Amino acid sequence: MTDSVNVTVTTATVMSNHSLTQLGGHPVLMGAYGLVFLLSVVLNGFALWVYFCQARLHTGVTVYLQNLAAADFFLSLSLPLRIANYATDSTTLRQAYCSFGAAAFYLNMYVSILFMEYIAANRYLKIVRPMENHRIQTVRAARYIALGTWASLLTLAVVYMCLALQTSSKGESSQTPYKNDSIAKSKRCEMLHSQNLNIFYKVLHTTSAVIFVFVLVSLCYFYFQTTKRLRQAQQAASRKLAKCKRNMLVLVSVFCVCFVPYHLVRLPYMFIQSQVTSQGGRQVLYSLKEVTVLLSVLNACLDPFIYFIFCKEFRARLGLRTSAAQGQGVAKGQGGPNHPDSETRNSLSSRRDMSVI
Repeated sequence: MTDSVNVTVTTATVMSNHSLTQLGGHPVLMGAYGLVFLLSVVLNGFALWVYFCQARLHTGVTVYLQNLAAADFFLSLSLPLRIANYATDSTTLRQAYCSFGAAAFYLNMYVSILFMEYIAANRYLKIVRPMENHRIQTVRAARYIALGTWASLLTLAVVYMCLALQTSSKGESSQTPYKNDSIAKSKRCEMLHSQNLNIFYKVLHTTSAVIFVFVLVSLCYFYFQTTKRLRQAQQAASRKLAKCKRNMLVLVSVFCVCFVPYHLVRLPYMFIQSQVTSQGGRQVLYSLKEVTVLLSVLNACLDPFIYFIFCKEFRARLGLRTSAAQGQGVAKGQGGPNHPDSETRNSLSSRRDMSVI
């Protein structure tokens, strides 16, 4: 009788550990990533086509929007490798994902975060300080900023990949703290890290968290300053500023929904997971991390809403016109030779097709 009870308990323990191991490969999670992949590839592919093939006039913000769409598109291309890592137990595939897929994933995530910051800063300068001449708002400055952002983050990603490849080639890993952890043995890239790579990994994520906090605080500051400017605006300008406030609110909301939960969980998960002794505690940390990562990936599907509200050309390619544009069309029809002011306004409007509202 006692032996049968022991066998039952052992079987239940093995099944419990197996369920923990298979958490990352749950069909719902893989299906969600697959859906995000399909949507983000289509939406951001369309955005890239609009910005690079159909755009007739560039501004500083459209340069940032181009790079934001590119980052989201490249991030979506890294998702199939992540899904494959969840779906199989291949060590080779896990090493490939942890060396290349994870680096590409986080590279494009933080590129997206920074370009959302640049867009908000540009809008802030145009709305709150419209009379000042800022060089950073020019197309040339925007291109230099974009190039510097990609070069800096790509350098860090290459260093991480080199350390990861060096670790895998030497067979080194810091498995000791996790040797009895069934979750760690299945999907976690930390199991493949050497001591040097583990230190670089923690420094990198800590630095990324500091950058994120700075961006979050500055986005909130830009939004509240825009709101303050709206209160001070005269009635004639209040409608346009209200639209700018709405656009900023959408940008801040997308940023907070996608990235705040992930960063609230990531650092605790990274630093205290090895100190959690209970399997249930590690299960909770791992589950929270997986859900918040998926939420951060959702940003690639929500960013097209930012393209939609910030870019007239993007709306035009969808066959949509704002009421202001329709009003200009009516004015143009009523204009003619005797209405040069109307023609002038319409001419200026046509040259601002790619301007940001």
